[in-house]
Amino acid sequence: MTTKQLYDELNYVNHSREKRLHYANLVIDNPDLIPKLLDILFMVDDKISCRAAWVFEFMCGENLEAAIPYLDDFTKNVSKVHLDSAVRPVAKVCEYLVKAYYSKNDNNIKTALLPQHKERIIEACFDYMINDEKIAPKAYAMNSLYLLGQDYDWIHPELALILERDYQMQSSGFKARAKHILKKIKK
Repeated sequence: MTTKQLYDELNYVNHSREKRLHYANLVIDNPDLIPKLLDILFMVDDKISCRAAWVFEFMCGENLEAAIPYLDDFTKNVSKVHLDSAVRPVAKVCEYLVKAYYSKNDNNIKTALLPQHKERIIEACFDYMINDEKIAPKAYAMNSLYLLGQDYDWIHPELALILERDYQMQSSGFKARAKHILKKIKK
């Protein structure tokens, strides 16, 4: 399948879990489609990029290690994504990667996620926190930054500052997550 054919196929992806899972499995079964999917995902001004992001998120949810060969490409471009419906799945993939990295279980992400990848994820997550994003990317970013703060001692104070500053102006969902993260930081 060419990039153009995959692009055309993504027109059939919708919000249903069934469709996203179908295309995620198609990509998992055909790993040569992953770089093509990422090419489409990073066409950041194109609405189809959002559908590519949904499929990539589901693919990572099913088989995160399939993304390992593309960590460099993903982390280099993650900050360019700006359409709301693409930002959420991309932030979720960042959280998947960080959770896997700090997991107690052995996995290949622990060796594949390099310092430069983590630094790019940190930058993207702080962007989600300070920009006018919806609650979901902020929640994923909070969680990722909290975990990354185990290795970067400057993250927790910065994160706490942002959470405390924005607390009053945010939704109840943000407040609940922020309260939880702040409690963990202050331990």
